[in-house]
Formats: sequence, structure tokens, C-alpha cells
Amino acid sequence: MIKYELIIYWSEEDQAFIVEAPELPGCMADGGTYQDALANAEIIIQEWIETARELGRPIPKPKGRLVYA
Repeated sequence: MIKYELIIYWSEEDQAFIVEAPELPGCMADGGTYQDALANAEIIIQEWIETARELGRPIPKPKGRLVYA
């Protein structure tokens, strides 16, 4: 399950939905539909984390939501 913040938007230039995971630098995916873009993002996030582990780089913890009392 993805716990990272995702930003999803339509790109006219690319004619695709773009998904960015801002907490994971450079982690982006795209897709022709919203659902495809989100599914691709799940794969890319896992690959980003696996690569960071292999390289011994830190993996940011998901920020999660703010809780208001």
C-alpha cells in the first residue's frame, strides 16, 4: 500500500496523466488514464525504494496527514 503523497494531473503536452511522489525525489509516472497512471506510480515507487536500498540511500518516511485536535 502506498503511503506517500501523490500529485496527479493531466499534461496536455504529453497527453497523459502524470503522477509525482514529491517525497521521493525524481519519482514520477504517467498513464493514458487516471487509473493507469496510478498503477504505474505504484510500480515506480516500489522500484525507487528498491534502488535506494541497493545504493544504501535513505528512504524518506511518508509524511502522512496532519491530525487536528
